[in-house]
Formats: sequence, structure tokens, C-alpha cells
Amino acid sequence: MKKAVQVTNERYRLNYHISTPAGWLNDPNGFSYFKGYYHIFYQYHPYSAEWGPMHWGHCRSKDLVHWEELPIALSPDSEPDCDGCYSGSAIEKDDRLFLIYTGNRYCDNKHEQFCQTQNVAFSEDGVHFKKYDHNPVIESAPVDNSEHFRDPKVWRHNDKFYLVIGSQSKEGLGRVLTYQSNDLYHWQYLGPIAEAINVAEEGYMWECPDLFSLNGKDILLCSPQGIESAGKKYLNCHQTGYFVGQMDYQNNCFEHGCFTELDRGHDFYAAQTMRTPDNRQILFGWMDMWHSNFPEQADGWSGALTLPRELKLKDNRLLMTPVKELIALRQKKEVGQKLAVENEQINVSDAQHVELLLNFSLEKWEGKQIVFTLKESTGNILALTFNSVTNEVVIKRSDKEPNDAKRFGQVNTSDELKLRIFIDTSSVEFFINDGELVFSERYYTKNEPRIVLTADKPVMTQITAYNLSK
Repeated sequence: MKKAVQVTNERYRLNYHISTPAGWLNDPNGFSYFKGYYHIFYQYHPYSAEWGPMHWGHCRSKDLVHWEELPIALSPDSEPDCDGCYSGSAIEKDDRLFLIYTGNRYCDNKHEQFCQTQNVAFSEDGVHFKKYDHNPVIESAPVDNSEHFRDPKVWRHNDKFYLVIGSQSKEGLGRVLTYQSNDLYHWQYLGPIAEAINVAEEGYMWECPDLFSLNGKDILLCSPQGIESAGKKYLNCHQTGYFVGQMDYQNNCFEHGCFTELDRGHDFYAAQTMRTPDNRQILFGWMDMWHSNFPEQADGWSGALTLPRELKLKDNRLLMTPVKELIALRQKKEVGQKLAVENEQINVSDAQHVELLLNFSLEKWEGKQIVFTLKESTGNILALTFNSVTNEVVIKRSDKEPNDAKRFGQVNTSDELKLRIFIDTSSVEFFINDGELVFSERYYTKNEPRIVLTADKPVMTQITAYNLSK
């Protein structure tokens, strides 16, 4: 029997984000609500801190804040998924929680040759899962598709079940396919609803699709691979973003606008959403990026999920804010003051586990630049810079190669700049102007950092800081 890897050093372990007990984590899967609990699953390799044959790790929570680690939900132990239980989703039906996921099999042990099918497992208690005896429920991709055919997301519409599946056409263009079912076991192929216009602009493969509605609009969320960088956009290895449009179920067509990046940070991919019982659309993302360095691998683990975030649609743009439940993390208000900031260190008891709310008054300010910096003795760990002339926000990471150190975004502001920042051991999440712009970042330091605010001219700033619990 294989032996699970163990964590050998806690130096980078996160206090209040979901990560593995040990081993590798990537995409969030199966985000759902069942029998009084929120459930989140994730792509998991328990036998090393590197990507390997995928399992489904599993956590549950009553409040989206305090998470209980549960037994592995899916293992690659059946013929359709013998080389990996890849990403998928979850839905409740007949008092059972159903998981719908991609099974991966390699041909002749060649990783470049594979077969991907869609499979079902179910649970009475939300903890122990049984695979359907007649898997796969979708045993092949359509004839005009390549072998890339994965990451099903399921939902109900007008008493029927629908799936979107990430895929690639024979011509090598990313696209999303739809299927329909009455029972989750028998699926009818409806066809593609959206496809990349070309590889450079929209990618060769669309992973992790998700279709949902907000404010009367339909939103297709996905993670395209292969988009070429364009100036200050699309700078990550792969992107995650969305199209806003209208889904025509009768004609199986999604009329939509242009692709927009959702999170502008270095570390965000493969997001998945769910609709909560109180009708909010909540999202988790993988807080890392393919082909990055993962220093925590030396300690027996790798990867984390973002904080859960509420999505709202405003002027055809998705805004992301931390879910309201996260205020339960606040243990002690350590700073609460308003002052003219020019060069100010924010002194807190634990700078690696803190929530910061920074409101800068810009209406009569004559300066041009405000900088938030995480510092260590050898220099900056990361810096966020706001330019009031261009309304541009720039993140710069010191641990990245010079040509990959920066990420960019724009805000619409004239009289106020609001930052809400969550720091957790080896991660920082920036929510700017109520989620208009978001950056997700991992960082690594051996010593507790200092938090410093600077401005080229004094700027009136309300500073609030909370120490956060595990």
C-alpha cells in the first residue's frame, strides 16, 4: 500500500485557507451545499507534493469559514478513471449528493495519448461516495472534438439537468459543449455553445467551464489555455475569466461579449462557483499557477484555495468580494485610526495573519502615487502601487523573474481608493474598490514581514487592522 506524504515543516502553512493535510492540491471541484454543509472538493495527490494520479480531496463547513477535513471522496481505482479522477462538479438529487467528474486513462502509458470520459459517483451522507456501476455516463467526446474533453459542471434548468464540458475542437480551438439529462445517468449531446475565435486571442483549450446567471445575464466562466500575452493582459501561464451574455436553451446558443480576466494576480486558476441557499453566487479558485515555483513542496505539500468570494455583476463586469462570513475570523481589532499617510508602518501583533482595510481619501489629494509594501530585511516581498493619474494598479513580486514580476489592473476612482487585504502566512489577496479589481498572490519569506504604506504626498487614510484566527 502506498504511504501518504507527510508535512515536514510548517513554515509556509496557511492558517485560514483550505489546503491539503499533505500532498498536492489544484482545482476546486464539486462546490455544493448538502444536508446543512457546504462541500468543497479539490484535485489531490496524497502520495507526493507534486501533481500525480488525481484523487478528490474533500472538506465541509457550516459557515464557509471553519472547514473540516473529510476522507478522500474519489480515488483512481476503476477502469474509466484509472489514471486520474479529474475535475468536476456536484449536485443534490433525491436526497443524494452526486459527483460528476472526468475519468482519465492513458493509452500504452503515454501521457500524450489519453481518453477522457464523464463519470458519476453518489453519496447518502455527503462523506462516503460510491461510483456508479455503469460508468462512464458519457463515454466519448463528439466526433468533431479532440481528446481534450473534461471538467463537467452540472446545474438544473426547467426540471432538466445540464452540463457544460471544457473541450477543444478538431481545429485546435478551445470551446464549451453542453449536454442534457433527466436523471444524471443518461446524457444527450446538444453541441457547442461557445468557441475561441482564434488561439492567440482566446486559447486552444477551455478548462473548467461554469455557466450561471446574475442580474438577468448569463455568465460563462472558464480557464482558457494558450492565450498569448497582450501588453499588460494575459500574463499568466493560463488564464481564468468570463464572458457575459445570454444563454438560449431552446437553440443551444450562448450569445456573448468579449473575454475578461477575472483576477489579475499571479496565482489564480480553475475557479468554480455555486448558488448558496440565500441566493448568492460564491466562488473558489486555485491560488497557484501552473509552471510556477512551489517552495512548499520541499515541506511535503503544495497548493491552496482562495478565500470564498461572492460574485456580483455591475455594468457587465464581475466584482469579487470576500464572503460576509469571513468576519468571523476577526479576533482582535489591533489598529483603528485616521491619519495623513506619507511613510507609515502598520504595527500589528502578527503581520502574516491579518486583515487590513485601507481607505484613502483622494478628493483633494495632490499626490500621484500610493504604495502598499510587504517588506523583509533584504527588501520588498511584494508591492502594490496605485497611480492616481492613470488609475492603474500594479503588483510587483520580488521572487519572480523581472519579465514576470508585475501584474496590472485598472480601477475607476476619483475621490476614494479602498483596499481590503487578507494576509495568511504565504498568501495575500487584494480586493480593491469593493471587488472591482482583485489580485491573488502567493509569497514566501522566512521572517515575519513588515507592512508599510507610502505616498508621494500625505494622503488622509483610514487604517483598520484585525488579527485573524485559524
